[in-house]
Amino acid sequence: MKPLRILAAGLICGMSVPLCHADDVTGSGSTFAAPLYAKWADEYRKAGGSRVVYHPTGSSNGLKQVMAHEVDFAGSDASLSDEQLKRDGLLQFPTAIGAVVPVVNLPGIKAGQLMLTGEVLGDIFLGKIIYWDDPAIARLNPHVKMPNNPIAVVRRQDGSGTTLIWTHYLAQVSPEWKRRVGEGTTVRWPLGIGGKGNEGVATYVGYLPGAIGYVAWDFTKQNHLTYTAMTNATGAIVQPDTATFNAAAASADWSGSLYQFLTNQPGKDAWPVMGATYAVVLAKPDNVQHLQQTLKFFDWALMHGQSFSQALDYSPLPNPVVAKIRSQLNGNAASDLAHSSATQ
Repeated sequence: MKPLRILAAGLICGMSVPLCHADDVTGSGSTFAAPLYAKWADEYRKAGGSRVVYHPTGSSNGLKQVMAHEVDFAGSDASLSDEQLKRDGLLQFPTAIGAVVPVVNLPGIKAGQLMLTGEVLGDIFLGKIIYWDDPAIARLNPHVKMPNNPIAVVRRQDGSGTTLIWTHYLAQVSPEWKRRVGEGTTVRWPLGIGGKGNEGVATYVGYLPGAIGYVAWDFTKQNHLTYTAMTNATGAIVQPDTATFNAAAASADWSGSLYQFLTNQPGKDAWPVMGATYAVVLAKPDNVQHLQQTLKFFDWALMHGQSFSQALDYSPLPNPVVAKIRSQLNGNAASDLAHSSATQ
């Protein structure tokens, strides 16, 4: 196969399957990545390429659908191991980097005014800290009058890469969380109200006084949620913004595997809860033409779509990472497509 060419095009339609057509490129999964894939698909469509239809159903569901040959690609915020990829016949590559932030609903508390550490967050989500005026929180915020309100924990109820990023971070900063709960796209939560998707968590936090949850940064901004500052791996207090997100992305070591966690990066300005979002495709799909169209869409996105990432509050992939992905896609896709074509 010739190197992936820049074709262009795309449009993300809603949840109604009858609106989609047989020649559409279809995907499902990550709600974390959905706004970016929507923008990429719209711009790709304007540039003249095939339509791209993406359903934000959650990372776990997206992976189930791609393995069931129901969609052409999955969006997932949880990277798969080399063993999983080989076992299930999948190809995987990162597409962008995004942040997860703690969000609260506390009357009188402004966005960024409250500061929390990883240890305190772990104790809140373990149910060890149950009131907002707990001494552990008050000590961190001597200039903020904390209310005597009970804390209502909100978390995801569906399998989620956002949950994997969040629980991976908590397992790094809280030995008790690591021992009792661990990390994953789904975990046995000690407590909390479950919301479906980032939007479900954002909605619950927005309407429930005293609530705290974890949400992708774009949903935080869209829903005007009150986010908190955090301490990072160096002990510095950081706010969630473009500079701290880019600092975390720049601190990561991309020289080895492209599939890595970006939580608790060592940069002094790095936001501590970050993760890459991935596209996952079948190496040997039923429809080879759809794989070709899918890879062409992502090739265009990697080359021309990174400029939209920052405008949507994602961090673009570093240029060397983009070059590495495109090289791997060309090599893997050529081999796999040749094999698939020969066996059909």
